[in-house]
Amino acid sequence: MTLYEPKLFIDGAWVEPDGGQYEILDPATEEVVGLAPEASRDQVYAAAAAAREAFEGWSRTAPEERAAILDRAADVIQREFTPYAELARAETGATTATARGMQVAVGAARFRRYARGALEPVESAIAPQINEAGPMGRAGVFGAVAVRQPVGVITCVTSYNNPWANPAGKVAPALAMGNTVVVKPAPQDPLSVFRMAEALAEAGVPRGVVNVVTGSAPAVGEAAVDSPDVDMVSFTGSTAVGQRIAEVCGRGMKRQLMELGGKGAAVVFEDADVGAAVMGIGTTFSFYSGQICTAPTRVLVHRAVHDRLVEQLTAYIGHLKVGDPAEAGTVVGPVISAAHRDRVESYVELGRKEGARVVAGGERPPLERGFYVAPTLLVDCTNDMRVVREEIFGPVVVVVPFDDEEEAVALANDSDYGLLDYVWSGDVARAFRVARRLRAGGVGVNTIGRNMEAPFGGFKRSGVGRDVGSYALHAYSEMQAIVWPGGS
Repeated sequence: MTLYEPKLFIDGAWVEPDGGQYEILDPATEEVVGLAPEASRDQVYAAAAAAREAFEGWSRTAPEERAAILDRAADVIQREFTPYAELARAETGATTATARGMQVAVGAARFRRYARGALEPVESAIAPQINEAGPMGRAGVFGAVAVRQPVGVITCVTSYNNPWANPAGKVAPALAMGNTVVVKPAPQDPLSVFRMAEALAEAGVPRGVVNVVTGSAPAVGEAAVDSPDVDMVSFTGSTAVGQRIAEVCGRGMKRQLMELGGKGAAVVFEDADVGAAVMGIGTTFSFYSGQICTAPTRVLVHRAVHDRLVEQLTAYIGHLKVGDPAEAGTVVGPVISAAHRDRVESYVELGRKEGARVVAGGERPPLERGFYVAPTLLVDCTNDMRVVREEIFGPVVVVVPFDDEEEAVALANDSDYGLLDYVWSGDVARAFRVARRLRAGGVGVNTIGRNMEAPFGGFKRSGVGRDVGSYALHAYSEMQAIVWPGGS
């Protein structure tokens, strides 16, 4: 693969970075994939100023024109699908299947979805109201309409676990609604986002509407958040960083959309299809090595089926091929970096010290290069252990037993997080009853699948706001009421 060395994308031009470049490594080989630009604070401010300048024109562009640009961008992504997927695999360590099917393909699909979204109605009628004469004026019948308006300039701070789907899920609905954007990708794998910018530029997005700035230093992200030209911040990442961003947004009264950490509870009842539950829980290992906030990493299982589930999950792990994500048959690739590998391994060691028992994994795979973590299963866990309470963000599953429904619900809700939970039961009525009691933004009943039109977001420290489907269009808009007298 040719070394990719993009420049910053500011105000429709490719700009030399003030801070030089930094290396992006392939997590599987530790080889350099490309060089990412290191922006200065002034360059980030310039990107936000360009987005501010472009907002007036773009926000007044016909929805049909915005839709056409988003559709053309999807066309470019489809045309360049193979090289885009190769770059995504190389900079993230995702398997080839994940890079193709869950990263680039989903990114293209989101541009298509919000090309349609640009054409969705933005006005909704409100029932007329009869007002008596009084201090506010004469008696009359007052009509009203609610109108969704663009927010303005939106900073999109994206996650490293999916450099196509995550940015596309922010940029596409934001543009569809008439906003302009400054995209600040995760420092570990920003190269794919520059490819997305290239696709949008070729599709004809006007100058300043989309800007991409990167850097390994925290100052770049800080500038993208605190710029006075920014009206809203959309962030996907850790709860700790989200809290710091929210503090800055609060001082400036900036709008927020926060998709933060998770510690998904998978509640498995005694009448569940244990095999199906194991396949669902196993995605923690098989999808991007557990680096996903929605993973069912915290298994709460009825004691009657505890041993059977642990046995089957251990066997499942034994069949997973760990290794080069570019090779056919590989299921578990590396994690994003050496630092993150060390962090995940430290949690496994912490679990041992807390009294958990490692029944699978727990040792570094015998591979010469790459940031690999073995799929690991911890049992004999209790809800007060840090490995049960904190987000590990790696291929590690913890198992906690329960005795009855009330205890299961209490354990599931005893968490700082509330993003996605799961319930497996042969009694669908009970599964839905339990789902309604779980303090989570979403609940999968006998599935880990998602409906991509359903609202997505978290309770508690898992986030603020909802997106996906039409909910994303709402997230990137302000509601305006227009009222008029209809008679007297």
